[in-house]
Amino acid sequence: MFQPPTTLPNLQLSEKDIARLNKKYKLLTPCQRIETLYTDFNVEEIMLTSSFAATSAFLLKLVSDVNKEQHVFFIDTGYHFEDTIKYKKKLTDLYELNVTSISALKEEHAFTTQDETWKKNPDFCCSINKVQPLESIKKHFNIWVSGLMEWQSDHRASLDIFEQRGSILKFYPLLDISKEARDAYIKENQLPFHPLVAKGYNSIGCKHCTVPGEDRNGRWNNNPKTECGLHL
Repeated sequence: MFQPPTTLPNLQLSEKDIARLNKKYKLLTPCQRIETLYTDFNVEEIMLTSSFAATSAFLLKLVSDVNKEQHVFFIDTGYHFEDTIKYKKKLTDLYELNVTSISALKEEHAFTTQDETWKKNPDFCCSINKVQPLESIKKHFNIWVSGLMEWQSDHRASLDIFEQRGSILKFYPLLDISKEARDAYIKENQLPFHPLVAKGYNSIGCKHCTVPGEDRNGRWNNNPKTECGLHL
């Protein structure tokens, strides 16, 4: 069970500080970046999120090899594929992860179910079931680790390894890793894929809004929406 730290280190970084971090970490491998993160910062101020989708095992294995104390947050929208829940359990057991599920307020989630909000306003549905639940957790941390990679979308291609977003510093250790390098690491280390990958799902979100497709093209049923709002 996640217990918020009683005191959070006061992290105040200037644009020059962040530029120096990006220059330093750009020269490192993903594993070295994660190792260095725990040298430069305390684990208590670091938040890691995982969707337990597609190839989430890549980042989770790297982190678990470096720091078993790291807490992992899973946003349970209530609309995940059953295969996603099974994959989450498999990776949790395999890498001995410390996972906490977070979700929307029951009455707000119930509204989106009754209203079928994902059909008429997917942005609002994502806001209720993904963005808002994480907002209540983010305030307890200074750094947010996420597995975004720049080849996944135009928005992600515009990011840096470290990005200040509001009150939190975002860290993308896999950002500049190519799809080929990711797949080679997965094959070499025999990491388990999400079961739906074999059925043509290469990016997996909620069952109402995900269809088979290359990269993120199957998200939100192939409409122009490419992000749930967590990373904007």
